[in-house]
Amino acid sequence: MNNQSAGQLFAIGVGTGDSELLTLKAVRLLQEADVIAIPEKNLGKADSFAWQIVTGAVAEDQLTAECCFLHFPMTRDASVNVPAWRRAAQKIADFVAAGKRVVFVTEGDPSVFSTWAYIQEELNEIMPELDPEIVPGITSITAIPSQTKIPLADGQERFCVVPATYGMECLPRLMNEFDTIMLIKAGRVIPELTAMLEDMGLLDCATYVSHATTEQQEIYRDLRDVPEGHRYFSMVQLSIRNRRGILRGNVAVNDVVLSSAGAA
Repeated sequence: MNNQSAGQLFAIGVGTGDSELLTLKAVRLLQEADVIAIPEKNLGKADSFAWQIVTGAVAEDQLTAECCFLHFPMTRDASVNVPAWRRAAQKIADFVAAGKRVVFVTEGDPSVFSTWAYIQEELNEIMPELDPEIVPGITSITAIPSQTKIPLADGQERFCVVPATYGMECLPRLMNEFDTIMLIKAGRVIPELTAMLEDMGLLDCATYVSHATTEQQEIYRDLRDVPEGHRYFSMVQLSIRNRRGILRGNVAVNDVVLSSAGAA
């Protein structure tokens, strides 16, 4: 493991907060790692939410890996972000080049609105021969419906995922095309979203969830009740469900006739 040809990189999704939702593969790879690369928001502070999830599943004294905290600034300023991403990717590349088995942990899933996307892009330039293994994790897109008890999709239904902070202008069109709309990072736009849904007569279709699967979880069935300051780890599940249908034998639902063969 400690020669140059043996260096490996794994990007692991650790889920939305409940440490028991880590996959068995994620736990094994964390225990086998030489280095665990951990994203954090504040420079010099080990306050990573991903790390909190990991250590909730595997005690720190059961992890023999070196911890490498990587700074990801909380800004949209490319002049700040891009150099930080490149520095983080370079640190990972250096460990892999030294023959280390490196695990990069990220909230949710590495492929869904994740810090991993930036690291992967930089690594493609720094170390193009590297072939990282991506280990999926539970995303808020599926964790939220598990807590609201409202299905994401059923029968002939369709769903989409939209960042609320810059996707609200698309809602009138999306509401005609999809049965469920998952609005991620919705906390900052709740007043605007509430007003829009009231005008469209769809406020009753919206459910707000923050910190899903954690002890801090809160669910609001009426967006007008969401307190100010709920900004992070929040999502709105908008369930319109125009094509609701249960595939059970030959059943006509919402003027759509479905057969059991088509339900397979």
